[in-house]
Amino acid sequence: MPLPVVSHALYDASFPPEHRFPMSKYRLLREELIVRGLIGNGSDYEPALPDFAMLARAHDAGYVRQVLDYAVDPKIEREIGFPVSERVSLRAQLATSGTVMAARLALEHGIACNAAGGSHHARRAHGAGFCTFNDVAVAALPLLDEGSLRNVLVVDLDVHQGDGTADILRDEPRVFTLSVHAEKNYPVRKVPSSLDVGLPDGMEDEAYLAMLRDLLPQLVEERRFDLVFFNAGVDPHRDDKLGRLALSDDGLRAREEMVIGFFRERGLPLCGVIGGGYGADVGAIAKRHAILFETAARFA
Repeated sequence: MPLPVVSHALYDASFPPEHRFPMSKYRLLREELIVRGLIGNGSDYEPALPDFAMLARAHDAGYVRQVLDYAVDPKIEREIGFPVSERVSLRAQLATSGTVMAARLALEHGIACNAAGGSHHARRAHGAGFCTFNDVAVAALPLLDEGSLRNVLVVDLDVHQGDGTADILRDEPRVFTLSVHAEKNYPVRKVPSSLDVGLPDGMEDEAYLAMLRDLLPQLVEERRFDLVFFNAGVDPHRDDKLGRLALSDDGLRAREEMVIGFFRERGLPLCGVIGGGYGADVGAIAKRHAILFETAARFA
């Protein structure tokens, strides 16, 4: 069966090329997935806008209203890293509902991916760190509320600690949040996850994969999870502008194979989101993100 992939042309909010957030990676990733036959094959899905209540389940209602009205406090916009214009608001909404859709597709098909998402710095009260809404938290909470899930696991392997996800879900006992990140990287003030693994600067493939190989079995020893969210940020790559680790392309590919294979071999549904990836060579970043989809397709 082809891999279900959620994507939308408006995931790209068309930032100027010199902007420090490489917005065009979403367009380039979409093009990569078309070329590789992973979308445009009848297995791709396009999200609709989410409703207010869904967003406000994870975020402060006043902040959600500001985003939807393009009236975010300038102090919060500075913390996010860009103004929340109409186009930015639209892409944040669609990327978030894309993860909601991908999560439901994963429950139906066993695995699915969103060609955006992983906005793990957005907290309950406001956005931060290039993240407007926290799509994984927005997706997990209604599924738990409606009884579709009893226990959720978030495996966040972005190079930055998942402070926003930890903040929103800290009082939700049905969600276990794991963040594996460069300890000295952003954010300076980290919000404790269920389990945080802070890594030293410069860690390369072999040590990283050995750590992950030991860690994954520990996650399923005491609890049966109904859905795994996998934030496959590619910013642990050695060439990433905002990363402090040193994985290669082959290391990222081995990471994806290890994580996806581990959970799918145990029959656990998995929803993949792309997370971070930064630098001037946006085409190379898009190709790194495409590794998630190529790997997931082998387990579909």
